Amino acid sequence: MLKETPQLAPDGQPYRLSTLRNSAGMVVTLMDWGATLLSARVPMTDGTVRETLLGCASPENYPQQDAFLGASVGRYANRIAKATYQLDGQTVTLLPSQGENQLHGGPEGFDKRRWRIVRQNEHEVLYSLDSPDGDQGFPGELRATAHFRLTDENALCIEYRAKVDKPCPVNLTNHAYFNLDGAQDDVREHRLQLFADHYLPVDAQGIPHSGLKAVAGTSFDFRQPKKIAADFLADEDQKLVKGYDHAFLLQAQGDASEPAAQVWSSDNKLQMTVYTTAPALQVYTGNFLTGVPAREQGEYQPYQGLALESEFLPDSPNHPEWPQPSPVLKPGEDYLSITEYHFLPL
Repeated sequence: MLKETPQLAPDGQPYRLSTLRNSAGMVVTLMDWGATLLSARVPMTDGTVRETLLGCASPENYPQQDAFLGASVGRYANRIAKATYQLDGQTVTLLPSQGENQLHGGPEGFDKRRWRIVRQNEHEVLYSLDSPDGDQGFPGELRATAHFRLTDENALCIEYRAKVDKPCPVNLTNHAYFNLDGAQDDVREHRLQLFADHYLPVDAQGIPHSGLKAVAGTSFDFRQPKKIAADFLADEDQKLVKGYDHAFLLQAQGDASEPAAQVWSSDNKLQMTVYTTAPALQVYTGNFLTGVPAREQGEYQPYQGLALESEFLPDSPNHPEWPQPSPVLKPGEDYLSITEYHFLPL
């Protein structure tokens, strides 16, 4: 179902909302502005319906927030240090968007664009976006698609594809914030399991500074399920960024048949399993959500949402030594990143 809003987006046109439904009664809503996930409502075993995503009350609130709620971000998700990188012996200078660094593709990244609806029905919506040569400083023209699909097994599947006509780092992801309690509760009461042996320490600006570090013996060890609150702010790596806001290198190494993460609501009535072809997950506990307009009750507060962003490690264009595929996409190659969020009422 496609619906146009009376409210107008920054380009002066209505927001176009798409609704996906499955036979189990799950309902997912998206909009074309930023190819953004607005809502994911899961039917529970007791007959209630639980909202699992953070979101705003109305589409026109989304351009007023800087938390990237549910948005598709690119060309390069996460941070690129000092908004520069080296490619083929040349320095590429990007537009900074967070201090001297570039975050999530620049000040006018893909989250601030209208994506075209290529096709849609009640099970899927396919968006496309053209990014011109020089966009936010990136070389070459890029053409991207974002395919959202809802299965009858309560799996929300997101597939990003891209092509370029000049070599360029590409790293597309969705910035959904989850709260499986279905309310503005503290997400640190959720249990989390991460199938990852290493994480990437960062400085106070979120820039990697010392290479990958083993999770063993640290507060970053989620190889066995534990409450997020259990070791929260237990060390300097967390304190620098007010919680978890770190990339974890996944054991699955791009095998989407192996789980990357599992999350359980605080009441243990809803489980979500994440699968992805991406090499890493950025785990963000919503440390800076203060003032973000909420769907209900005014504004969000820190730690009310958990983002699990499938991606390359942050600042990868400046670190070819890291054990993951190259983030540089070349002409003639196809970028493909698939992530699935499976919801299971318990």
